[in-house]
Amino acid sequence: MTEEKIIKSADRVKNNGEVFTPNRIVKMMLAQPEIQAKIHELSATFLEPSAGEGAFLVELLKQKMAVVLSKSTSAITYNRNCLIALSSLYGIEYLEDNVEMLVMNMITTFNQLYIQDVANFNKKPSQHVLDSAKVIIRVNMAQGDTLKYVNADGKPILLSEWKPVDGKVNFVQRTEYTFESIVNESGPTNTVAGETEEMDLFAGSGFFEEKPKAKLHRYKACRWTDIYKQEIEFMY
Repeated sequence: MTEEKIIKSADRVKNNGEVFTPNRIVKMMLAQPEIQAKIHELSATFLEPSAGEGAFLVELLKQKMAVVLSKSTSAITYNRNCLIALSSLYGIEYLEDNVEMLVMNMITTFNQLYIQDVANFNKKPSQHVLDSAKVIIRVNMAQGDTLKYVNADGKPILLSEWKPVDGKVNFVQRTEYTFESIVNESGPTNTVAGETEEMDLFAGSGFFEEKPKAKLHRYKACRWTDIYKQEIEFMY
């Protein structure tokens, strides 16, 4: 059995305080009843503010995908539900090499589970789902300093809200917000031992209330499986 590494180097621990959480601890923390209740809500959002290579987020994705499979009655609902679940997971990580691994780990995990589980509905994997999942992951996994609200380029950390369109169950609209505005307007509603936060990320983030310094985009409403097209409605 390969030994699980919790540090990459002594220098990284000294300079950045980087220590990874062992998988058994991750599972134990996520097994708490209040967290399990949220995992079973497909759209309940989770933010990992020190995401590392994705120990918490990958496990959350695995557990949410299992819920998706149990709640879906057809390939159509499964395709939609797995993207809804994926869009609820957010991560911010300071070290750029960790962000690259985080994105890769999330994409690999999603692809493996999706390709495996969609077969339960006697359907082949949809390339549109796979492409849309990549967009969601790359948007939701951000590099930055959560204390200063900026990324390595000194620009605001951006996160996107994926909001279902009223009256159109298969449609979603994406709107960008700065991480700072989200924290200032809503903030975390629950914390799991200081590691994983379940947040109503966009509560109170009214579209006309925010006055960001960054150039933000609102995207055209589209089907969940068409997210990959990234068609901009306007910039604000």
